[in-house]
Parts: sequence; structure tokens; C-alpha cells
Amino acid sequence: MKHIKRNLTVYFLLFLITLNIVIYSSISYTDSSKMTVTFLDVGQGDAIFVKSPDGRQLLVDGGPDGSVLRALGQVMPFYDRSIDVVLATHADQDHIGGLVEVLKRFKVDLLIRSNTTSTSAVYVELQNLVKEKNIKEEIITTPEVLDLGEGVEFDILFPTQNTANWETNDASIVGKLVYGKNSFLLTGDSPQKIEKYLVDRYGSFLKSDVLKAGHHGSKNSSSKIFVGTVLPTYTVISAGLNNRYGHPSPEAMAIFKNLKEIILQTLGGGSIQFESDGEILKVI
Repeated sequence: MKHIKRNLTVYFLLFLITLNIVIYSSISYTDSSKMTVTFLDVGQGDAIFVKSPDGRQLLVDGGPDGSVLRALGQVMPFYDRSIDVVLATHADQDHIGGLVEVLKRFKVDLLIRSNTTSTSAVYVELQNLVKEKNIKEEIITTPEVLDLGEGVEFDILFPTQNTANWETNDASIVGKLVYGKNSFLLTGDSPQKIEKYLVDRYGSFLKSDVLKAGHHGSKNSSSKIFVGTVLPTYTVISAGLNNRYGHPSPEAMAIFKNLKEIILQTLGGGSIQFESDGEILKVI
């Protein structure tokens, strides 16, 4: 009898510990007044996780491989197995490779992409999963606004036309995430010719607190006129440590430094998270 009582005591204590962990996790990952934007450390690639104040989630790209799952585990509670919207800026491996693993393990309500496709194995697998899991798919050919609730909007600025058969980087989805007075400009791998088009079309509307440096800080993106129009306080460079492309390039870094921006990089330094209440933006 004593043995049974001792076991029951142990089980009860384990239950209390587990309950405390669940409650603590819920409190840690939920803040009804804040938006968080996390530039996930996924090596040489892009993955950005957005959580609105009411808990709606947007994942922009998924990096090159399954490392995105580990990174998501740091910003999502372990019991959350769903993501409202996944957006693939374009069809390159370093942006959609990890989305295959995301679609396998999470319930995704909507996948957004441009109309540029690929014959790569990872793109084919991604499309097969969309069909297999009956995920709603939206192809962007004109600007639109994605409502993430509680005043958070993702303004899709580009493409402004059908990009079928375009070079993948040229067709990157570009969007401005806005919450109150705070904003983030996410550019995929858009090259300088697309940046020029955006400046000509949108002008000062591009102004944002945070700029996700195009194409991982490549010299083919982040032109002086574009960065000077965005005028970010922070520039985030998502790239892998000692990557074979030499990202970020000296040319792009010089532009960022000349404009006196705060440069944040995932290169070996881990994920970068911002928090906003719509008034004050801070790195946490």
C-alpha cells in the first residue's frame, strides 16, 4: 500500500510540473498587445515568422532545409501545430526547402506564392504536399493586403503582374508588414532592377523601420537609391556563416553603413526577434 501511495505522489508531482510548464509556455508565447517578428537563423536562406497580437501567424519562406523546424521551436509553443499563412517569396531552394518540412508537420490554412514555378525536386514535392493536404493556394499577380488581425497588415507590393516564366529572383514577392507606427519591408531576393521599379511606383511608402536586405546582402540587391528610400533604422541580413557566395557583399555593407543603419545578421548569431506594440519597436 505504501508503495502505491508513493507512486501516486510521484505521478501527482509530475502532473503538477507538466501543468506548470504548459501554463508557463502559454504565458511566454502569448502577449495580447504585442506583435513579434523573428528572422529565423536557418543558415544560408530566409525564414521570417510573424505573430500578430491576437495570435495569427505568418511564415515568410522556410530556409533551405529542415533546420527551420528547430528555429520555429524556439518561437512557437510545443503544442502549437498550426500556422495560418505560409508565404513563399519565390521558388528557390534556400527559401522553400524548409517549407516542405513545415507542410509535413504543421496544419497550414493558406499558401501564398508568385506565379513563377520550378522543375526542382523540392518545388515539385512542395506542390504535391499542397494538393495532398488540400491546402488553399493563392497566386499573387497584383498587389493586395493580407489582414493578420488586431491592426496588423501585410501589404503585398509586388508582383504587380503575372510572373509566369520569369527568373525566380525577379518574381520575388515583396511586402510591407505594418502594425501601427512600426513597419518591416520584406524583399525576398529582389534584384536592383525590381528595387528601382518599386521606388518609381511606391516612392516614400517604402519607408520602413526594418529592411530585410534583399538576396542575403548580395551586391545585386540593396541599391543606394532603394535603401535610401526605405531609410530603415535596422537592416537585417539573413545568411549562413562563411557561405560560399560571400554574402553579405562589401558593396551592400558599405551602403548600409553610410546610411548609419543598425545592421543585424543571423550569420552564426542566432535568430533576431523584434517586438512591437504599434508604437515602440525593440529588439528582444
